[in-house]
Formats: sequence, C-alpha cells, structure tokens
Amino acid sequence: MYEDIKKNKIKSGFIVACFILVITLIVYYICMAFNLGTLSIIIALSISIITAWASYYNSDKIVLKLNGAKPATHEENQKIVNILDALLLSSGLNTKPALYVIEDSQPNAFATGRNPEHSVICVTTALLEKLDYYELEGVIAHELSHIKNYDILLSCVVSVMVGFVVMLSDIFTRSFFFSRGRKGRDNDGNGILMIIGLLFLVLAPIFGKLMQLAISRRREYLADATAIQFTRNPDGLISALQKLEADSNELKYANTATAHMYISNPFKKNANNKRRINLFSTHPDTASRIEALKNLK
Repeated sequence: MYEDIKKNKIKSGFIVACFILVITLIVYYICMAFNLGTLSIIIALSISIITAWASYYNSDKIVLKLNGAKPATHEENQKIVNILDALLLSSGLNTKPALYVIEDSQPNAFATGRNPEHSVICVTTALLEKLDYYELEGVIAHELSHIKNYDILLSCVVSVMVGFVVMLSDIFTRSFFFSRGRKGRDNDGNGILMIIGLLFLVLAPIFGKLMQLAISRRREYLADATAIQFTRNPDGLISALQKLEADSNELKYANTATAHMYISNPFKKNANNKRRINLFSTHPDTASRIEALKNLK
C-alpha cells in the first residue's frame, strides 16, 4: 500500500509537469495565431503555471461543482455519517472527510480532494436509498481506500487538467480559423507553427484520456481489496457492486471528465455494451472485480 501511495504522488507530480508543458505549448500557439510575437512564451508560461496552481488547490471544488454536489447534514444523512465515523477507526485516517450528496436516481459514489486532510466523499441520494447498511459500509470503505492511497489527488488533478486542455483545444480551433480568415495570406509564414500547434491540440485530449484510463482500473481493484481490510466483510461490497451494476438509471451529472472517479461507471449504456469494456473503458469489468473479492474470502 505504501508503495502505491508513493507511486501516486510521483504520478501526480509527473502529470502536473506534463500539464504545464502541454498548456504552455497550446497557449503559445494560440498567441502565435494572433501574432503576439515574443510575448507569446511569457503569456503561455504565466497561464500554464497559474492554471496548474489553481487546479491543484481547487480541483475538489471544481469536481463537486461539476457534479452538483451539496454538503450532507447529520440530520438528513445520519446513517452514512455513522458509517463513516465507524470506518475512520479501522482505516487509520486522522482526518474525517467531508460528506457531500448528489440528488440523483443512480446509486453511485466517488472521493475527491488533494490529500486526506482535504478530502471529500460524495454519494448520490439513490445510493442511500437502495443500499442496506453493510452495502453502504462497503462503498464508503472503498472511497476511504482511495483517500488513504492518495488516488483522490491523482484522479482529481487529471479530471480538472484534462478538462482544461479540451477547453483550450476548442478555443484554439476557433481562434485559428478566425485568424486565418482575418489575416489571409499574411499568416502563411506561421503555417508550420500552426500545423505543429494543431497536432498538439489533437493529441492533448487523447493523451489526457489515456492518462485517465491508466490510473482508473488498477486503483479500483486496490481500493476494493483495501476496503475489505477496513470492513472485514467482502459480502457487503460484493452485494453493493452487484446492485450498482444492475441499476439502469443514468447519472444526471455524468461527464467524461469525472466519470473515472466514480465507484461504478456512470455511463450505463456504454458499460452494458460488453464490446466497449476494453482499452477505452474507464472502469474494470464489475464481474472481474467481484471475482477478485470472492478470492479474498
């Protein structure tokens, strides 16, 4: 476990560095499209560093906002508050994560934050309604595992940064064609630079997607196994995963930037198409996860 925590921290640093590089290149070519000259690299570096800093310290708030999450209350969500309090002892975490709730008909959950001291567990109202005590315990233990293993930092940073790269790609595409139409032949001297910039913009979202896939699958198996160490009850998590898989409701706030953070794939139509559970799936097959849990008994 400690080796995985160390690897997650190293990966997070690597991803932030890659993000700064990619954003610098993208913004640089956007500036070049507007013929800003030597100011381009200064603007590009400034924007990339500022966005990386803002993403790191505010990624959890951004993710919660994207998913329409609201703080849980002890009065309305007493059962899950009690479950979390009990699991804190077995997890060894010193800081209690904040609890958030999403009003939605699909049972699901995720954890986010930059470290255990600034962590959040978010569940949907359907999860609270459709799962019994031990199933909820298994799900919360799974999310606590992500927090303890520092998966939350990795997945949260990737979510925000990949989303920002996609947004910049769209801005560049629009500015590039606007600049071409306005400048005409005067911009032909930057043709090679524009081609290189366009290549980076095409590859950036693909690279971001591959990073999401790389961090998602193995961490789900590890979180499942760690959750069993916390609860000593594989049946609770197994039953919860079976219910989550069988539920056909679509998550209202599902989006590609945060889909990999959930315990179960929020895109049910894609998840139920077995042909798509391959390289381009953010989650491991539920049946495989259940089989792995049964082997832990």
